[in-house]
Amino acid sequence: MKMKFTPLFFIAFLFSLNISAQENTELYDIIDEVSSERIEKDITKLVSFGTRNTFSDTTSTTRGIGAARRWIKAEFDNISNNCKNCLEVFYQKEIVTPEDGSRIPHKAAVVNVVAIQRGTKNPDHYVIMSGDIDSRASSATDFTTDAPGANDNASGMAGTIEAARVLSNYKFENSIVYVGLSGEEQGLFGGKGLAEYAKKNNWNIIGVLNNDMIGNIDGVDGVIDNRSFRIFSEPVPPTETERERKMRRYYGGEVDGISRQLARYIHKTTKEYLPEMNPMLIYRLDRFSRGGHHKPFNDLGFAGVRIMEAHENYNRQHQDIRTENGIEYGDVLEGVNFKYAEKLTEVNAINLASLAWAPLAPEEVAIGGVVEPSTKLKWIKSNNPNIKGYKIYWRDTTSPTWDYSRYVGDVSEVNLEGIVIDNYYFGVVAVGKNGFESLVSFPKSVF
Repeated sequence: MKMKFTPLFFIAFLFSLNISAQENTELYDIIDEVSSERIEKDITKLVSFGTRNTFSDTTSTTRGIGAARRWIKAEFDNISNNCKNCLEVFYQKEIVTPEDGSRIPHKAAVVNVVAIQRGTKNPDHYVIMSGDIDSRASSATDFTTDAPGANDNASGMAGTIEAARVLSNYKFENSIVYVGLSGEEQGLFGGKGLAEYAKKNNWNIIGVLNNDMIGNIDGVDGVIDNRSFRIFSEPVPPTETERERKMRRYYGGEVDGISRQLARYIHKTTKEYLPEMNPMLIYRLDRFSRGGHHKPFNDLGFAGVRIMEAHENYNRQHQDIRTENGIEYGDVLEGVNFKYAEKLTEVNAINLASLAWAPLAPEEVAIGGVVEPSTKLKWIKSNNPNIKGYKIYWRDTTSPTWDYSRYVGDVSEVNLEGIVIDNYYFGVVAVGKNGFESLVSFPKSVF
């Protein structure tokens, strides 16, 4: 019997295929609202504190990390006042001593500035954007010499404040956290403190977007590039069990941990809404033998990535301000491209919004189809009334991105006829009625 394709049926059929590919125009509004002028003003203010070394002055109103973190808190408070107290702003701190590491000259408080924008439906699920408050001179323990830290990392901190300004004008289903982390240059102590705080308080973290150096376009390698940026992510969580490691040997998934799915999500959203930008998926926790403030979250099993410029300039990192042999050293304002910092702030803002508007990722995804001409997937169907349905993604095993997809409706299992399980990797996302998609859930079990 031949199926009759009426015009109405055909339209419905096309809609079913593209239900989750619809454009969410709110993201274009968010992009338009990010301001390079405000970012420049905030970076300039942070530089004005002279040094923001973790062990610098905490009592002065004009110099040192104490003045810097009070100013950041005041900015978050002002943003909250403008959105009818939509942010919960507070300090979160830990004490460090010389016993904690060689970069700690004396006992001090590592103080983070946290602002939480509560979700309307899932207030205990969090998307986090972070920047670092502290800066350093050539020596990490030199807390008196000027260390403006314009790019490292006033740029990431200013981007975080600007994202809060813009996104505080919207309501989201999931919570967003904007945070300035301290103690990064001494050993990632601020991130460690907040990650442990999150674990203790049962935060369900969807993902951490750590921004560290998002303002330089003039690389020490001679490349000038105001379009490319890197997304660093580890392949699988360090908290995986021995059983999970052994399963991977037979079922695959060596590059499909939760942080890698977060990186792919950022890549996909950026390519769709900011096509002029070139996101680079870097298959590494961080730069070679170096670290960032997403790592402490990864250490506790949370998804987290580092977003940063593509071409670093080491003459402008961790350097006393000076000129030697005609080369200028120091992390000063002149080394920051504010329009580029604006673009990377836009990248963060639209991904924070997408994840905060999206339903939560499917749970208990399982896969089957051994020695069969099809692939089967099943998962726990959510009772969230705002979920439209589910979408299957798959890709060649050598591809870094999810290249094929099929919307399958409001179901809890699917059989992909003619798609052999041996040749691809698979994942499942939840699609909201608003069109936003969750992170990909990679299968954790086999049936």
